[in-house]
Amino acid sequence: MKLSREWLNEFTPVSAPDRDFAEAMTLSGSKVEITEVEGAEIENVVVGKVLSLIRHPNSDHMWICQVDIGGAAPIQIVTGAQNVREGDLVPVAKDGSTLPGGVHITAGTLRGEASVGMLCSYKELGMTDHDWPLSIVDGIFILNSDPDLSARDLRPGDDLRAAIGYHDHVVEFEITPNRPDCLSVIGLAREAAATFGTPLTLHTPEVKGGGPGALRDLLDVETPDADLCPRYTARMVRNVKIGPSPLWMRQRLRAMGVRPINNIVDITNYVMLEYGQPMHAFDYRYVKGGRIIVRRAKDGETLTTLDGTPRKLNPSMLVIADAHRAVGLAGIMGGLNSEIVDDTVDVVFESANFDGTTIRRTALSLGMRTEASAKYEKGLDPMNTLPAVNRACELVELLGAGEVVDGVIDILNHVPQPTVLDLEPEKINDLLGTDVSGEEMASILRKLDFQVEGDRITVPSWRGDVLTMADLAEEVARFHGYNRIPVTLMRGTTTQGGYSPAQRLERRLGQTCRSAGYDEIITYSFISPTYYDKIGWAPEDPRRRSLKILNPLGEDTSIMRTTTLPSMLEILARNYNFRNKSARLYELGRIYLPRADGLADEPKVLSLGAYGDIDFFGLKGVVEALLHSIRVGGVSYQACRDNASYHPGRCATVCVGGEQIGVLGQIHPTVCANYGVDTALYCAELSFEALMRFQGPEREYVPLPKFPSVARDIAVVCDASIPVATLENCISRGARGLLKEVELFDIYTGAPIPAGKKSVAFNLTLRSDERSLTAAEADEDVKSVLELLQKELGAVLR
Repeated sequence: MKLSREWLNEFTPVSAPDRDFAEAMTLSGSKVEITEVEGAEIENVVVGKVLSLIRHPNSDHMWICQVDIGGAAPIQIVTGAQNVREGDLVPVAKDGSTLPGGVHITAGTLRGEASVGMLCSYKELGMTDHDWPLSIVDGIFILNSDPDLSARDLRPGDDLRAAIGYHDHVVEFEITPNRPDCLSVIGLAREAAATFGTPLTLHTPEVKGGGPGALRDLLDVETPDADLCPRYTARMVRNVKIGPSPLWMRQRLRAMGVRPINNIVDITNYVMLEYGQPMHAFDYRYVKGGRIIVRRAKDGETLTTLDGTPRKLNPSMLVIADAHRAVGLAGIMGGLNSEIVDDTVDVVFESANFDGTTIRRTALSLGMRTEASAKYEKGLDPMNTLPAVNRACELVELLGAGEVVDGVIDILNHVPQPTVLDLEPEKINDLLGTDVSGEEMASILRKLDFQVEGDRITVPSWRGDVLTMADLAEEVARFHGYNRIPVTLMRGTTTQGGYSPAQRLERRLGQTCRSAGYDEIITYSFISPTYYDKIGWAPEDPRRRSLKILNPLGEDTSIMRTTTLPSMLEILARNYNFRNKSARLYELGRIYLPRADGLADEPKVLSLGAYGDIDFFGLKGVVEALLHSIRVGGVSYQACRDNASYHPGRCATVCVGGEQIGVLGQIHPTVCANYGVDTALYCAELSFEALMRFQGPEREYVPLPKFPSVARDIAVVCDASIPVATLENCISRGARGLLKEVELFDIYTGAPIPAGKKSVAFNLTLRSDERSLTAAEADEDVKSVLELLQKELGAVLR
């Protein structure tokens, strides 16, 4: 909603600078988005008077003008315009001036003749022919050719913006849906008056009337669908004189973002902006039978609206009709068959109130949301229709645009009852955490035109959003000042919020993945059946049994996935094909495992995917970091050679306490080829439910050890096929309680180690929490370890 501050000052004088005005209005609840000054881009442009014109000696269409711009001597300007005459008042862009669009004007020469500036058209000043309908479109803007400007005392040297009234300050508000009363100049004037403590002066329209005929003999209105039309008000104007609106009206409409058209249409737009009440004007001669019927549309009925588009209607839509056909869409747009044109003689002004829900549904159904429908759908004040139509008729008489017929047709199908509330200062203060007196509360409400009688508050009809004590508290808070409300602690018992255990685990896993350089992705849960072929699953693999979607978007999205691996590979392949040198991705997504009852289990799976500067052990390190971050103990990794999706020599299952919770490794080269990738891809899949079950308790503080540790290095020779993890597990079990840490530091094969054997070296850290260890005690633990290694694995000390 744009607001002209010049128009606002007609109702309440607010002299605050734009920045202070915007800040104060925002703090009082009317959020300001933008403030701007009309013509701010126009600099150093003044009114000039053409003193003389002579032909350019070197051009058959240019003129050399001597122009008085209020200085000691006239300046010379060369122009190619043909509509300039001696004595004309014109806009002059002086040397060093600026025009809209960042155009800079400097002195120069045109075909050998000096030109100190430029004569401007209104288009070059950022205006249109709607702003100046009496001026020549292609030519210089002749100021004295407009009757409104010629009546002003314009003098050479006057600032052009001030001379033509192109200097209004415009404020754009973001009006919330619960405040349709603020979609008007008067509504915002009420807010501004209450905010700045300035007097509010509202005008009561006065209509002289006296036009030929009696309204009751000329027009009849029926509202058979009264539930959709709470109020319908109409007046009539005869002997209409269609023409341009006066300059002051055009200026206000332009500042508010509305294009001037002609005096009758401009009057309806002017009233809509001023009162917030949409209006429509019908050409009376096209209202067949002199009857207006507000009814539901007939099934299959059509109407061509003012934008020239045929609309097919249905009974859920409300139309304005005559005795034979629809002539307008109620609350949205008039029909082309009753449009105001240049030869219109008699006009019917409609000012009505319609059901907002019906208007919104119709506008959405037809795809034609308009300024009027945007207002109606928020719920307008039905008591506003009569003042608005009277204001329109008053403007008709003020502009000399026609003769107003005596009488008003006013059908009130629903009489709204005012909302009456109790003023409860104690409850309001408890709600706000303030200590505002009842007198101050009453004063604030009176400034907003609430009726206050003792402790009884009567809400004005235009404030349909005020229904309860909490709404009164909001009014008090915003004008007492949000910044004056003290900061207080919450009182009473509140629900303890926070994250569930599953949500905390998700956040922890996500943080760890991101800290390792992995970016989160989100993929679709529905995939193509061919994806199972691409990841190498056999046709008889039971994991292929998937839930089918009844109404898929296509074959590529026809089933619910039972694994997240294809989704991850699709994203990795896309990044690779886009020539990204490396990628590290993770997703916490669901899979869908069919059950016998026709439904599905929906477990979550944490998937990792990467390529580029990474190998099997790099991915394994990330998995270890994830498990360590959630304190999962007893983790082991077993070589896996039968997973068709992974490389048989670079794949491992992840186990905890003998239970498999996931898999990691390099993707099989054949699978990579299926995705069009010729580099190594690495993926991991971990069951979220298993991670949830096996995560350890929160860490507890353990003081630093008081006693020193003892280090021993051992190197054992064992079969080359024995995994290091098996050796580490055996070492841990063989120690007698003093072993604190086992660290691998060397693996060696070759002479003198026999063929089929390998040497594996470990560093053992031993420590007692009760005393300093002796060398003998440490040696006893190492001896026990070596004995178990030889007994179970045949590993002997090298």
